[in-house]
Amino acid sequence: MPEDRAEPGPGTSRASAYGGPGEDEILICCALRFDGYAYAEATGLILSEATDRLVADGVWPESREERLAVFFALQRYLGKWGGEREPSNGKCWRVFRTLFLDLHDAEIPERYRKAEYVDDMGPNGPCPRRRGRPAHSRDDGPTTTTPHRACDRAPWDRRDGRTPDTMTRAVRTERMTPRKKLIEVALPLEAINRESVRENYIYKGNPSSIHKWWAQRPLAACRAVLFASLVDDPDSDPAYAGNPERAAEKRAELFDLIEELVKWESSNNPGVLNRARAEMARCIASRKIETGAWAKDFRPVPGATAWDFNTRRAAPEAVNALLADHAPPVYDPFCGGGSIPLEAQRLGLRAYASDLNPVPVLITKALIEIPPKFAGQPPVNPETRKRLKTATYPGASGLAEDVRYYGKWMRNEAEKRIGHLYPKVKVTPEMAKGRPDLTPYVGQELAVIAWLWARTVASPNPAANGTHVPLVRSFWLSTKPRKRMWVEPVVEPANMTCRFELRTGKGQPREATVGRRGGTCLLTGSPIPLDHIRSEGRAKRLGTRLMAIVAEGNGTRVYLPPRPEDEAVFAKAVPAWRPDTSLPEQALGFRVQGYGMTTHADLFTPRQLVALTTFCGLVGEARQRVLADSGGCEAYADALTTYLAFAVDKATEYNCNLVVWFSKEDRPKGLFARQALSMVWDFAEPNPLCEIGGSFGKSVSIVADVLEKLPDEAIPGFAFSRSATEMNGANHFIISTDPPYYDNVPYADLSDFFYTWLRQMLQGVHPGLTATLLVPKAEELVAEPTRHGGRDEAKSFFEQGMRRVFHGMRNAVDAQFPATIYYAFKQAEGEEVDADEVFEGAAGRTSTGWETFLQGLVDTAWQVDGTWPLRTERTGRIRDNSSNALASSIVLVCRPRQPDAPSASRRDFLSSLRRELPESLRNLQHGNIAPVDLAQAAIGPGMAVFSRYASVIEADGSPMTVRTALQLINQALDEVLAEQEGEFDSDTRWAIAWFDQYGVDEGPFGMAETLSKAKNTSVAGLSQAGLLSAKGGKVRLLRRDELPEDWDPATDARRTVWEVTQHLIRALEKQGEEGAAALLRRAGEQGEVARDLAYRLYSTCERKKWAQEALAYNSLVIAWPQIARLAMSTASAPERQGGLFE
Repeated sequence: MPEDRAEPGPGTSRASAYGGPGEDEILICCALRFDGYAYAEATGLILSEATDRLVADGVWPESREERLAVFFALQRYLGKWGGEREPSNGKCWRVFRTLFLDLHDAEIPERYRKAEYVDDMGPNGPCPRRRGRPAHSRDDGPTTTTPHRACDRAPWDRRDGRTPDTMTRAVRTERMTPRKKLIEVALPLEAINRESVRENYIYKGNPSSIHKWWAQRPLAACRAVLFASLVDDPDSDPAYAGNPERAAEKRAELFDLIEELVKWESSNNPGVLNRARAEMARCIASRKIETGAWAKDFRPVPGATAWDFNTRRAAPEAVNALLADHAPPVYDPFCGGGSIPLEAQRLGLRAYASDLNPVPVLITKALIEIPPKFAGQPPVNPETRKRLKTATYPGASGLAEDVRYYGKWMRNEAEKRIGHLYPKVKVTPEMAKGRPDLTPYVGQELAVIAWLWARTVASPNPAANGTHVPLVRSFWLSTKPRKRMWVEPVVEPANMTCRFELRTGKGQPREATVGRRGGTCLLTGSPIPLDHIRSEGRAKRLGTRLMAIVAEGNGTRVYLPPRPEDEAVFAKAVPAWRPDTSLPEQALGFRVQGYGMTTHADLFTPRQLVALTTFCGLVGEARQRVLADSGGCEAYADALTTYLAFAVDKATEYNCNLVVWFSKEDRPKGLFARQALSMVWDFAEPNPLCEIGGSFGKSVSIVADVLEKLPDEAIPGFAFSRSATEMNGANHFIISTDPPYYDNVPYADLSDFFYTWLRQMLQGVHPGLTATLLVPKAEELVAEPTRHGGRDEAKSFFEQGMRRVFHGMRNAVDAQFPATIYYAFKQAEGEEVDADEVFEGAAGRTSTGWETFLQGLVDTAWQVDGTWPLRTERTGRIRDNSSNALASSIVLVCRPRQPDAPSASRRDFLSSLRRELPESLRNLQHGNIAPVDLAQAAIGPGMAVFSRYASVIEADGSPMTVRTALQLINQALDEVLAEQEGEFDSDTRWAIAWFDQYGVDEGPFGMAETLSKAKNTSVAGLSQAGLLSAKGGKVRLLRRDELPEDWDPATDARRTVWEVTQHLIRALEKQGEEGAAALLRRAGEQGEVARDLAYRLYSTCERKKWAQEALAYNSLVIAWPQIARLAMSTASAPERQGGLFE
């Protein structure tokens, strides 16, 4: 079977599995345009025998025309003669699909063309061959006048812009109101956030580690968002609608499933994934039955009627087939690191992904497109072949095994060629003097892990006679308590020189010799102006000096002093090739150009360039070995070449001269720990041949581990290069995407660092994606002032571009499913979100970016139905679940606004908002959303009201802006929270008002007495209730640590919600969830209301900036589901999931 074949587009990538031609007539048209009978008569071919040979025996017809004839015959059998009704014909349909992949753009010889189809669709059918290349070249697309694109058309593009759906299939228009999906109503947000953060600390097998990309969305979040976008909310599901109790139970069941689904351990758990897929298939089948598209006894797959799917009785294989053929494909037009399309694939959905930048396209291809083509195939390397009789290779594990084998060969071969540039170090008795830690190694040769260098500059002080002095930001080597080690510069004033010695034990290293304002001469102590350093750098007169060597000891790092011979070896390296492409003159996050680093080659030492060019050459040699071992299978060789190139490219992030030695952990820190290229004065040069993080060998292991963890099923995925502003012709997709945010990350400029090396290795494999010298930048949707002539121009470019994207998405989305868009407050690893970016409190402050983003959606006729805050970013440590950190991103849930949407007045908008927001807010609270996230999540229901109107008209006749709408939504939120006080007792209402004014500080007795009358209570009664202390004309609320330890709610004659809440928090802090559960069980109904009070008090604390007190209330709400479960369990009640309506 030919390995190189053109790719199908949405709606044509698979035939309707076992469903007959009526489900996907595009395939039938492709078959009928070739006259198989005429061909058989002319050649003597017996169609039935040729078909049997292929289907039963796997004998592939040699000629293209004979394959077309078999394709024709299969169509006749499966369509006209009723073959689709035979349960045993699954193999026929699989062969039919495979033939389509190979033949969909085949040119039909004129004598065998069927005129009635050619006239309508052209001589090549509905998928005309792309111009500029042979029909089956390995090119990702032609090199045209727009070389930045991998292909002129996306996979769905057609000659007239029509898609398979609109061109050949009578698509049933479901005019009924779309069902609300779970994501539009409720989510177990805390579980999603918890697993998303946790995932960032899991490296082995994590797909995000296959290649560096910035600000990737965690798989857990993407998986949950996609699943919740496909399953119906129970209140909209005919099986549960009209029965609130059953709907609540079903919602809790879905919450349970999501909480399992988002766990890392569930990534490839068939039980959990099959449950999720079955739920999605049930909703799709139920909708098709409801609209009349399917009858209950319709068999979408053998042995399973539509009703079987509606009741989740279908087998996993049938569920997978239904999702592949009847669920809309998922499309991400900003694919980045590929998380969203990968999770679509994991859930059993077809996945499409695109990006203007070729680097993310390659990353996504490596995750979703290449692995399914070789799923289940064994390795081809000779070593593994010996075990083939006993071993099985599910998913991409065969690919992984070959990556390890050929990667190991590359590493060993590299050591033969360049090992002399990376010599071992012999520990001498002189080195061990005063160094007990070196005594065990005397006489041994230790492999070097890294050489630690300092940049040098000629001292401007005339007394130094132009001697180069080191520029060092830190002399620490290791700050671990038992391994403290630093470099001590020893100055010899007589001859104006210095040498480096290593110190250990107590003491501190000297201060840095370089900072933001300049440096200090080690020899004379005189300042070195920063302008002098920069001018020397631009003149290429900065040097390097070896400060220390890090070697591999017995399970530990060993620090050795520098040796002249190591510097001599370093100086001998002469690279055969250099990436001399230019760095941008100015760009966001780029700081190195001012020091003379103007090309990508300047970011590497000569020895690093030698190593990397050697590995680049070995990638090509490895491809030839794969070709020989696989019997000439070019597609497989291309796949292995791509992954080996990724391993080399990953190593570049650590093998460049901007890598910092991380003294806290005794290891090098990758270049892109931040999304910037900043100057590094003392840098680490890791040994690429050793087994340290960042070496080639480790990179190979990481890539292989990722492949092993990818989904096992061979569900097709497609990644291609295209600007997100060009979505013409795409429709009936589920859209989920993570667009760039304004000016946070200069993706194109940063990815050039990797692209220069990828292009060197993959031009012959992916020529369409490597056609340009550097990554395309002119069309990149980033507000980069230096590209667009200023800040205002850059802002305008970004906003207009995003509006074009939103408009294209609106035309592409399937109206039955909401679109989900990730909005990142800060797309930054290791950085907290700036609180000023989120509007706070009743003042209704908003960030310009957030407001602009929402305004763009509203102006392009989108209705915003939900805003879910996600706390997904790694912050340097796993934060406690009760963290008050703001969300790092928000998922906006959107649907196209109805074309006939009415306008509304400001009064109408406010009336609807006040009518609908309380119930929505109650749903959010019952869904146990954390108080810290409540204000952000409440934007969703509020914006749903605002954006359902074509416009909201102010009193002066002008349209209301999103900024004003956000302020009104926030005010309404405060009103609703205040109205909830009606559920509290009089004493608690007094405490809320007092707390809002004074916190736990003292206030005047007279004020307390006046307030008590307004709240229908008394100061004496409040004191008796145990809420306050009144002495010397002053009144204050009791702090939690002043409350009685032996308080029993069951015996308190004047029990208040305030008391119950404060005691619950104290029990949670001191005794954990079990202690709080015991208290909740005895508190009765007032205990249930305590959570509502925690929301109210958190809002006050947030407004007053009382962080510690806010943390206490946030913690109680987050722990509430478990506390409630434990309380019910202890009371011998049936255990129940804490879900939406606890």
